Amino acid sequence: QVHLVESGGGLVQAGGSQTLSCAASGLIFSDYVMGWFRQAPGKEREFVAAIGWNGLSTYYADSVKGRFTISRDNAKKMVYLQMNSLKSEDTAVYYCAVPTRDGSSWWGDYWGQGTQVTVSS
Repeated sequence: QVHLVESGGGLVQAGGSQTLSCAASGLIFSDYVMGWFRQAPGKEREFVAAIGWNGLSTYYADSVKGRFTISRDNAKKMVYLQMNSLKSEDTAVYYCAVPTRDGSSWWGDYWGQGTQVTVSS
C-alpha cells in the first residue's frame, strides 16, 4: 500500500520561503516520478511540480517556475518542494503525489493527506 506523508506546511510571510517534505513508503520509490499538487479554497487541485526517477528531469507549472524547486532523495524515499518568493496566491493545501502525465496534463495516482501553506501579505 502506497503511503505518502507531507510535512513542513505552516504560515509564512509574503516574500518568504518554506520547504515541504514528503515521506514515501509502500513502493519502489526510485521507480517512480514524484510530484506536488496544490488546492486553494474554492479552486480545483492543480499541478505544481514533478521530478523524474533519478532527479534529472523536473517539470513545473508556469505559476511557480523560477520560484519553486523540487528535489528527491531516493535513499531516504523523500521528495521535497523548496518554495521561495512566496505570494499570497500560493496559499493552498499542498499534496504529495505519485503522478501520471498525459501530454501537458498531470494527475495523481496516489495522494498524501496534504499540508496547509498560508502566505500572509
